[in-house]
Amino acid sequence: MENEIRVGKYLLREKVSEGSLSIIWKAEHRTSREEVILKQVFLSKLNQNLKDCLDCELNFLSSVKHPNIIHLIEVIQVEGCVFLVLEFCSGGNLASYIKQHGRVEEQVVKRFTQQLGAGLKVMHAHHVIHRDLKPENVLLSTTDADAVIKIADFGLSRFIHPGDNAETVCGSPLYMAPEILQFQRYDEKIDMWSVGVILFELLNGYPPFRGRSNVQLIKNIKKCSDLPFSRFILPELHPDCIEICTKLLCPNPVNRLSFDEFYQHSFLKRLNG
Repeated sequence: MENEIRVGKYLLREKVSEGSLSIIWKAEHRTSREEVILKQVFLSKLNQNLKDCLDCELNFLSSVKHPNIIHLIEVIQVEGCVFLVLEFCSGGNLASYIKQHGRVEEQVVKRFTQQLGAGLKVMHAHHVIHRDLKPENVLLSTTDADAVIKIADFGLSRFIHPGDNAETVCGSPLYMAPEILQFQRYDEKIDMWSVGVILFELLNGYPPFRGRSNVQLIKNIKKCSDLPFSRFILPELHPDCIEICTKLLCPNPVNRLSFDEFYQHSFLKRLNG
């Protein structure tokens, strides 16, 4: 067809979303008809910090192949743009999943959290922090009950080595660690906070903290003495499920679970119940 838009071996089929810096396309391979996602990034719109993030995204995704990290198939460069060809996940994202299911039962939440932890383990080994972990950026491989979750959209990621800190304010406020909201320096524990928010939201159907502004949000976080678990689920939750949420959602990063403590927590290790 004359109006078909081709990028390398791929035909663009529909625009999934569009932001100021990039466009996400659903596409298919011209011969195999395999469905893929193309992330079109406009290089001229990136400042130096965002160019560094793109370098981190490309370097990290090019060097890993893991079931819980979105698979980068290839990179196509055209004038002024770079296209990331990514695997297509037919199950949508966790935000849609939560909207459809509401509260998710603990056993499913545990399976999702274990898979999230496995993806984080790979990131941790490569000294990568995501900085924008949220349900929209966690994809499901299929619509089946045994769908595998995949961490996606590393557009704000960066390398950070043990003992180092970052200070760029980025992310989505509801999932943003308090130290970022307060313009403080931060380390990899910001991702652990985001995991805590996702875990809480999966269990309850809503995020733990809200606010009309970032100032109000941080006030609400600071004054919270007990996490606002739904009274409908609290009696049924295993104590170690409540504990891992509480320790991940610790406003003081010094007392928040480290990656290793998270991965070794009994909530992730407990097989039944």
